[in-house]
Amino acid sequence: MGGLARLCCQKGWDVTGSDQHVYPPMSDQLRDAGIVLHEGFDTSVLTDDLDMVVIGNAMSRGNPVVEAVLDRKIPFVSGPELLGHLTTDMTVLAVSGTHGKTTTTSMLAWILESQGLEPGFLIGGVPRNFGVSARIGSGHYFVVEADEYDTAFFDKRSKFVHYHPDILGINNLEFDHADIFSDLAAIEMQFHYVIRRVPGSGCVISRSGVEAIERVLARGCWSRQKRVGHDTELEFIAKSNELVSEELDQFIQWTMRGTHNAQNAELAVAMAHAVELPVSQSFSALASFEGVARRLNLLYETDYLKIWDDFAHHPTAIETTLHALSEPGATHGPLIAVIELRSNTMKAGIHGSALLESTACADRVIWVLSTETDWDTSVLERSNGTSSVVADVLSLEHELVGQTTGQIVFMSNGGFSGIQSRVVDRLNER
Repeated sequence: MGGLARLCCQKGWDVTGSDQHVYPPMSDQLRDAGIVLHEGFDTSVLTDDLDMVVIGNAMSRGNPVVEAVLDRKIPFVSGPELLGHLTTDMTVLAVSGTHGKTTTTSMLAWILESQGLEPGFLIGGVPRNFGVSARIGSGHYFVVEADEYDTAFFDKRSKFVHYHPDILGINNLEFDHADIFSDLAAIEMQFHYVIRRVPGSGCVISRSGVEAIERVLARGCWSRQKRVGHDTELEFIAKSNELVSEELDQFIQWTMRGTHNAQNAELAVAMAHAVELPVSQSFSALASFEGVARRLNLLYETDYLKIWDDFAHHPTAIETTLHALSEPGATHGPLIAVIELRSNTMKAGIHGSALLESTACADRVIWVLSTETDWDTSVLERSNGTSSVVADVLSLEHELVGQTTGQIVFMSNGGFSGIQSRVVDRLNER
């Protein structure tokens, strides 16, 4: 919603907003764009000169502003529907999947930018190459992070159905969002719906060898298709700080790490190729890709200790991130993972023992979980005592600041109470 607000500003509209607990980097972006953000949901924000209210999917019936909009019959629309209208005349490239969407979308936008195409984009993070999460661009290409979460309290279809993609990328497909989906089949149905929106002249690009993706495609696909990954022409290999393409006989030095980012790159390059950008040039452009804020960012580094910040919020994403940090050449010493179970699915314990299994590469794991839980958190505990569950993240600071060797990685899809920056500040003081 914050990124969409920026797009509306760039269209010349006057924009204000209401929300709670907005934290950087989005709060900084809104302020820099001149957007007035009201804390909380006071109905006084609904002034008589409003043309339209855009309602985010976090808002539900009972919210005072939502109720006032309905009672006063103020015109309203969902965020995804508005974005669909804004991009009607553009070629839309939509990046979907359970995880990796933000990084892949950022890579794709940068590839197009490096070729002088000036794409518009809307991304659920801040790509460091751009410094903002959204812009309207030149008006020809638009790159969007295509989320399968529901649209609004009045529209329970996935958000990406509204984006009318011309090029649809599907990077992976697993069960998530247990608060709105009953099972993986329900998510697959939404992916089938978005494939139905891709024109025959468009293209669906998907990862090979993923059973859930195969089931979705088997329901029908009326567009061109392209596969990436194992046994395809686009299969990249991550080696420390290098990305290798044996098919292209090329390698680049880049800032990213891990197999998961090599897979993100495969999809980004394939989607760029679908709008006729040469594969070799797209691959080379990734050498100057600077990553995304809060996607495995190095916050602190000495010869003996590194502190990382990451957004991982699904067992597969946690596993691949920790695997990347445990590769040969990593800092000597223990790898400590501090993971906040913050999303509705994570807090509900839906992933169960898969969460513990995802942290096999870590020497120690600290799970941060509210005491308001009704599932058996013992499934997060290791038999050797190298994992623990805590409710108060503040109590960890002193212990973590005392760490002198190894790596600490903070993982949360929220602000994590700012513990990352406080730990780094105290280490710098030391």
